[in-house]
Amino acid sequence: MSAKIISGKEIAGTIRDELNEQVAALAKEGLVPGLATVLAGDDPASRLYVGMKNKAAAAAGIHSRQITLSDSVGETELLDLISELNADPAIHGILVQLPLPRQIDESKVLLAIDPDKDVDGFHPVNVGRLATGDPNVLAPCTPRGVIEMLVRSGVDPSGKHAVVVGRSNIVGKPMALLLLRKAAGGNATVTVAHSRTRDLGAVTRTADILIAAVGWPNTVTRDMVKPGVTVIDVGTNRVDDPSRERGYRVVGDVDFEGVSEVASAITPVPGGVGPMTIAMLLANTVEAAIRQNSGAR
Repeated sequence: MSAKIISGKEIAGTIRDELNEQVAALAKEGLVPGLATVLAGDDPASRLYVGMKNKAAAAAGIHSRQITLSDSVGETELLDLISELNADPAIHGILVQLPLPRQIDESKVLLAIDPDKDVDGFHPVNVGRLATGDPNVLAPCTPRGVIEMLVRSGVDPSGKHAVVVGRSNIVGKPMALLLLRKAAGGNATVTVAHSRTRDLGAVTRTADILIAAVGWPNTVTRDMVKPGVTVIDVGTNRVDDPSRERGYRVVGDVDFEGVSEVASAITPVPGGVGPMTIAMLLANTVEAAIRQNSGAR
């Protein structure tokens, strides 16, 4: 069996085309969705990620405002900035890039963001909305992107056994909640496995849909999946590769070559889940703008 490739790059492109049309229609009505990204410090990866998010927002017609703060920024200064953004009617989504400088308590910062502007979906209020099945929740971007990939690829989780490998607050836990909810892309029977799971392969071999988000290269191998499984690889890991000019290559949490011979469908790394995360950030921003403008909350 040779697995069908689920291209996140292609699906994200389709979603962004849809968003372009939606944003253009909103602009005619006088509503321009606004996204503020806050970068504190000079972490190269964070700078790259924020730059990509702002570029994507601008391309979609979304008003994008990047605020860059020094590595020595104080916690009070950052919290005051978030308070200003919460009150700014031109800003509908707020994203604070993590990690933050060590002198700042990340939990305080996340709590300070207005839940209705929390386009990352990390605020405890949005976590609670997701857990209770609120259809208007701003769900975390990566798990939401995975659901979109499944639905748009013709893979209906309803009634199937989905195994999520990973229990992080950013991916694993919200992924399980989205798969469980009574909605399109949900209604699955869900098992969450993690680093302390005994005989991980025995669990993953029961999956109809396997989502790997453990953060370790090639954790899931061919012998750990059953024939016909759909595999979504959330992992992004650097491994040494002297044959590459940059000295490394990027791989997922799944042994792509081996597992693709058994699975019915699989996402590549790169080009799989990654592009979906930014597409869902834009979608969350547009949805937040519509709700705030309509007084839905």
